[in-house]
Amino acid sequence: MEIQCPKCGGKEIGKGKQAGYAAVTPLNSFFKTGSPIIHSICLSCGFIVESYVENPSKFKD
Repeated sequence: MEIQCPKCGGKEIGKGKQAGYAAVTPLNSFFKTGSPIIHSICLSCGFIVESYVENPSKFKD
């Protein structure tokens, strides 16, 4: 599946990882570690096309 930027129509998409204090953690747990966020970024205009957590299994009960 090819991703296209909804802002500028660009088709060249890069990936980046947001981690550290910006990691997403489960809502009801202070002790579980979170997961880094992966962003798909348009290389033409910089728009973040999609974001998702790298390890979704960390959010299972």
